[in-house]
Amino acid sequence: MKHIGKYVSYLILAINLLFIALLWLSAYSPHITPDVHPIESCLGLTFPIFILVNSCFLFFWLIVKYKFAILPLVGFLFCYPQIRTYMPINFQSDSIPPKSIKLLSYNVMGFNGLRLEEGENKILNYLKDSEADIICLQEYNATTDRSLLTQRMIDRALKEYKYKNILNVGEKSSSNKIACYSKYPILSSRVLHYESSYNGSVNYEIKIDQDTVTLINNHLESNKLTKEDKVIYEEMIKSPEADKVKNGLRQLIKKLAEASAIRAPQARAIEEEINSSQHKYVIVCGDFNDTPISYVHRIIARNLNDAFTESGRGFGVSYNQNKFFFRIDNILLSKNLKAYNCTVDRSIKESDHYPIWCYISKE
Repeated sequence: MKHIGKYVSYLILAINLLFIALLWLSAYSPHITPDVHPIESCLGLTFPIFILVNSCFLFFWLIVKYKFAILPLVGFLFCYPQIRTYMPINFQSDSIPPKSIKLLSYNVMGFNGLRLEEGENKILNYLKDSEADIICLQEYNATTDRSLLTQRMIDRALKEYKYKNILNVGEKSSSNKIACYSKYPILSSRVLHYESSYNGSVNYEIKIDQDTVTLINNHLESNKLTKEDKVIYEEMIKSPEADKVKNGLRQLIKKLAEASAIRAPQARAIEEEINSSQHKYVIVCGDFNDTPISYVHRIIARNLNDAFTESGRGFGVSYNQNKFFFRIDNILLSKNLKAYNCTVDRSIKESDHYPIWCYISKE
């Protein structure tokens, strides 16, 4: 305080309090119902920004007046669960229980347009070498055109998986599919009933040893951002001019809010499916198209554990295009299951998503 004026100090303090309030507002925005308040529900997207700003205030007060560092610390304390959900810090386990299963969820983006390079598809090779016991895929597709990836090629590569299920989702889609390849018997499958033109969810009953597990594979409503929208976003990041940011944000928030309002009832339908499951073990995975700090994630994970929060580390960014650095792919488990080494695998970049996988065992 000796080196800055008294009034300037109080002004900075007031600004810090404002950003703490904004941090809390973004942290608890998942309690805002998107189909009632769509724009306000998108505040969770700003959560990492306010984490960064308040971290800067923390370092500032530690240098200038360490006693005031208590303010951002208190701010972080009151949203610690959200911070841990967004960017957990866990150590990788070397002792995976012997009867664990490995589950992999991956939005394959139509196997990157079904393209072949020297007769092979990199995404398919990744799946073949993954050593997963159950593979859940979104935006699944195949063709009969032999110059591209065919269903026969997929089945040949994944021949270790004796059981498969491929279903169309979306009321207006004939090409958007959700698929499950499993080394364990798939006893039943059905598409969940909720409103969506091109997206959907599938509920499977899978027999694993003596237990039947409910597995719900999801591809929730997309944000429908066009290439032009993504270009606008990238230009805002590269050159944040006032008019450009103002106009760009208005356009992006409108689309994000509309999609968020559509996902809200979808999330409630999935929660109802979870709660009505007749089996004690439940796994929910897939592309939620929403961040960990969102209404969708809160509702679906209300009675489940997030595998990445429990056993992953870092931000776990799973969408890898256009500088949208968010984790929107998830694996959620009933509380009688335990996750190990949940990983967003950045080793393959053929889709606009990274795959997410973890080992799962009974508690």
